[in-house]
Amino acid sequence: MNKRILVKFSGEALAGAEGYGIDTKILDYIAEEIKTLVEYGVEVAIVIGGGNIIRGVTAAADGVIKRTSADYMGMLGTVINGVAMQEALEHKGLSARLQTAIKMEEIAEPFIVRKAMRHFEKGRVVIFGAGTGNPYFTTDTGATLRATEIGASMLIKATKVNGVYDKDPMKFSDAQKLDILSYDRALEDQIKVMDDTAIALAKDNKLPIAVTNMNEQGNLLRIVKGDYSNCSIVK
Repeated sequence: MNKRILVKFSGEALAGAEGYGIDTKILDYIAEEIKTLVEYGVEVAIVIGGGNIIRGVTAAADGVIKRTSADYMGMLGTVINGVAMQEALEHKGLSARLQTAIKMEEIAEPFIVRKAMRHFEKGRVVIFGAGTGNPYFTTDTGATLRATEIGASMLIKATKVNGVYDKDPMKFSDAQKLDILSYDRALEDQIKVMDDTAIALAKDNKLPIAVTNMNEQGNLLRIVKGDYSNCSIVK
C-alpha cells in the first residue's frame, strides 16, 4: 500500500463545463474522493494548477505582461484553488492545511516541510499552493518537487483520461494505452505526461507517477490499494 501520496489536479479540472472559475460540484466530488483515501489510512498531499483562473504562458503570450509577472499571477491562481479545496475538504469533515511557496500568512501557512510532516502525522490533508514559488516552473514540477520533499511513495496525476497513450486519444481512435512506461519514454514529444523538468526530477528521485482519470469514481483509491488496471505508471 502507498502510505503517503501526492495527488496533482489541473486547475481546468475544477472549472467544469464553463472552462473557467470553480465548479463547486466538482470540488465536492474531489473532496469526497480524497476522503476515501484518508479513511483508508493514507497520508494525502494535493497540488492544484491554476489554469482555470489564469495561465502564465497564455497571459504573457502577446508581450503586454512579462512572463515573470504572468507566472506569479498563475501562482496566485493556484492559491485561490487551494483555499477552495481546503474549504471543500473541511466541509466533508476532514482536517486540511494550505501551505504556499510565497508567504501570505493571512491566508495560508508558508511551506515548511517539517510542519507538513507534522500535519500528516495528525491525519491532516496538506495542500501545496503557489507552485515552487519561482517563475518558469510548472505546477507539475512543483508537484514533483513537493512529492519528493515529503517522501511520497507515488505522485498521482489526476487527468481526463485513464492513462498515457502513444498519441492523443481525443484526436486519434487508434491510440494505444501504455500500461507501464519508462521516464525516458514519458519525455517523448508525442506522449508528454508532464513537462521535461518534472519528469527529470521524478527520474532522479525514483518517484513513480500514476496517470488516471479523476472522473471515474474510486480510481484514486484503487491505485493506492495497488490496483493499476485503470491507469498508466511511469517508473
